[in-house]
Amino acid sequence: MPLILLLALLLGLPLVELYLLIRVGSVIGALPTILLSIFTAMIGAWLVRVQGFGILWRVKGAMARDEIPALELLDGAVLLVAGFFLILPGFITDSAGFLLLIPPLRRRLINRYVPVLPIEGTVVRHETRVIEGRFRRED
Repeated sequence: MPLILLLALLLGLPLVELYLLIRVGSVIGALPTILLSIFTAMIGAWLVRVQGFGILWRVKGAMARDEIPALELLDGAVLLVAGFFLILPGFITDSAGFLLLIPPLRRRLINRYVPVLPIEGTVVRHETRVIEGRFRRED
């Protein structure tokens, strides 16, 4: 089933994007449609770059605190997908890319599909494991 869905997405999405580009081009003209597509790619690339540097600083901060920056790395991966969507020509992929640029939406998406990670701001309780025994120091 997932293979059929992936195949439909890989074949169907470009066709729908092409159809929308032609429809919009017939309403506003070919040149404005091309310029709009280039403009969204440029704005999207700039926004991905700005947010990417923010994620990089959060990763560095987590590592400086001796924490594993798992949430930040997943956030960066979703941001990479958003950048890919924004570079592709088309209105559906641009819309998906811009939606993925919204940090709370990215976090909800990550926490939905990776439920092991806590939402930022929540407290995670770690169980302490005690191993009883005797030891002797030899210097």
